[in-house]
Amino acid sequence: MKRYPREMSGYGPTPPEAHWPGGAKIAVQLVLNYEEGGENNILHGDAASEAFLSEIVGAAAWPGQRHWNMESIYEYGARAGFWRLHRMLKDLPITVYGVATALARAPEQLAAMKSAGWEIASHGLKWIEYKDTSPEDEAADMAEAIRLHTEVVGTPPRGWYTGRCSENTVRLAAETGQFTYVADSYADDLPYWMEFEARDQLIVPYTLDVNDMRFATPQGFNAGDQFFNYLKDSFDMLYAEGGRMMSIGLHCRLIGRPGRATALRRFIDYAQSHAGVWFATRAAIADHWIQTHPHQRLDHPSRMSREDFTAAFGGIFEHSTWVAERAHRLELGPMHDTATGLHNALCRAFRSASPDLRLGVLTAHPDLAGKLAAAKRLTAESTAEQASAGLGALTDAERTQFTTLNAAYVEKYGFPFIIAVRDHNKASILAAFEKRITNDRDTEFTEACRQVERIAEFRLRDLLLR
Repeated sequence: MKRYPREMSGYGPTPPEAHWPGGAKIAVQLVLNYEEGGENNILHGDAASEAFLSEIVGAAAWPGQRHWNMESIYEYGARAGFWRLHRMLKDLPITVYGVATALARAPEQLAAMKSAGWEIASHGLKWIEYKDTSPEDEAADMAEAIRLHTEVVGTPPRGWYTGRCSENTVRLAAETGQFTYVADSYADDLPYWMEFEARDQLIVPYTLDVNDMRFATPQGFNAGDQFFNYLKDSFDMLYAEGGRMMSIGLHCRLIGRPGRATALRRFIDYAQSHAGVWFATRAAIADHWIQTHPHQRLDHPSRMSREDFTAAFGGIFEHSTWVAERAHRLELGPMHDTATGLHNALCRAFRSASPDLRLGVLTAHPDLAGKLAAAKRLTAESTAEQASAGLGALTDAERTQFTTLNAAYVEKYGFPFIIAVRDHNKASILAAFEKRITNDRDTEFTEACRQVERIAEFRLRDLLLR
């Protein structure tokens, strides 16, 4: 089977109501990354010096050497930046992404985090790149990070964020069973669930755009007012939409510089000037989401065997199981587990078939209010559909009119008149009947196929909850 693992649909056009506490319109979440002392450094057993997120834009790693300037930049984050931010933020609920080895080298900063009541989530064992790491080695580092974090902090972490992760990171974090939430995603403005075998894992997505890291990247922020304006614009949009989450990423050595910290202070004042703003830790957001939006496991058509898929959806196109069989061969994925997604796959299989096969689908449909209906020999779906438009309760005159039109239509086109009756009532069906019977065959064949697809859409929405 061709299967595509990425979930690109998300919540679609209508995200769920967040129901933030107190009726808040927005949840603002401040993350302070504590990485100083956990970065790449030969003192830490690494092969080279750090080269990422510093004042030295475009820095290169120095293999086998210490980089004194780089080290001092990180030291500024621990020695000065952290304390400036602590004074500024100590009365707010903050989530710290703490690198375990960095926390172990920062007892005074850790004590200050705890005294402020901040949540301390895990940012991994060391702040290193995992893209080329084997799953076994990454899992071992994750286990050691949890152990060391628990030893140093006194409690195990409830949240996880690697940052420079691999394709295995989220799965490995979920498989630990340790974390209330995992943050290694940038895919949404709201928490969402992922399934890993028997484990349902909440994802509380993070951000790389509303993030002071852009002070240290090309085409990023050059001045504090640029950061403030981006924070403000992001807040304004999410606040106007309502029911969203705004993540803000901060680093001691970056936003902790005096020329940037003022921008953060201005934004906090701005956000606090609005009603209905909930400042929260990521753990608090996760707890709320778990209580308000617990995960419900639904059927996943894209994971079904061919036999089960055909049994479930073989009747969507009237008496034409081949449509489902062909759809199952397509590259399906989580996006096809909704009624809209699965409808697209089935329609692709139908549209790509030969005219003769599609004609067979048309001829499999019963006449409207015809003999099969009178004899109660329609499928359950067709019976319900025709009844919804009042075709099960026709007067003698109406039945005669339908019989006459059906006969003339089949004589002209070679297939029965097909219409998605749930879009209509008796009067509009008759009007469409009389109008369409004047079409040439090619035009009417196209229209009949379009109506078959519309009927299939209704049937799928009856079967699937989303």
